[in-house]
Amino acid sequence: MKLLRYEREGKVGVGILDEGSILPLDWEGDTARLIAERGTEGISSLVKGSGERLDMVGARIMAPIQRPGKIICLGRNYAAHAEESGMSVPDEPIIFPKATSSVIGTGDPIIHHSICSRVDHEVELAVVIGSKSWKTGRADAMEKVFGYTVLNDVSARNMQIKDIELRNPWFRSKSLDTFCPMGPWVVTREEIDDPQELDLECRVNGDTRQRGNTRDMIFPVEELIEFISSHMTLEPGDIISTGTPEGISAIVPGDVVDCQVQGVGTISNTVIPDPDR
Repeated sequence: MKLLRYEREGKVGVGILDEGSILPLDWEGDTARLIAERGTEGISSLVKGSGERLDMVGARIMAPIQRPGKIICLGRNYAAHAEESGMSVPDEPIIFPKATSSVIGTGDPIIHHSICSRVDHEVELAVVIGSKSWKTGRADAMEKVFGYTVLNDVSARNMQIKDIELRNPWFRSKSLDTFCPMGPWVVTREEIDDPQELDLECRVNGDTRQRGNTRDMIFPVEELIEFISSHMTLEPGDIISTGTPEGISAIVPGDVVDCQVQGVGTISNTVIPDPDR
């Protein structure tokens, strides 16, 4: 199942992508609450009884979860990316938050803010939590997963480098408005045979900049859930963005950035100049 949010004729709805069209759900409100209250089987039962289908043409696909409770990102979870960044491979997961206000959907613009001298793309597989997880062991971790989506961990690289030098958190460099493109939908867990065997690719203006596979993660999904839930409670709709492979590079106004994860989907966003610049 592919769960999505859409806007059509000024109205926002939640639906299921089915054979190229949208099956609207009888649901109003937050997608995270839908996941928490209904789960995969319950969501399917909310398809409107009339069997109404909406054409994708004319519908704007929005971020599948508008305001996750938490967005937890992984730093240096691919050895080659750590190497290109001039940093060591970590002994345990490096986690940091990304502001939920930075979330946008496919087709929405990425703002190249005037306070940034360099902005980078980072294609990532993102895990959507489906049920409450507190001190969950690795053997049970995948039962806590609702599904997967694509996330571009857009980063103000100059700002991040400065904060690292000052031994400050990375939070601001990762959290500027529009710095979290996500979507285009959430693919439920049962549709992905193995989240550790997925190709990732980022293209800028059609040219491939990043290409990798989730098998190269230092810490796989189940280990990340075990580690993070040993520190904090994960709740339905929370996002774990699992890190990016090598190939990061700068993006500038006018660039079109496509981030793709095998079996999940592709998000596409155009970089625009800061409106206040």
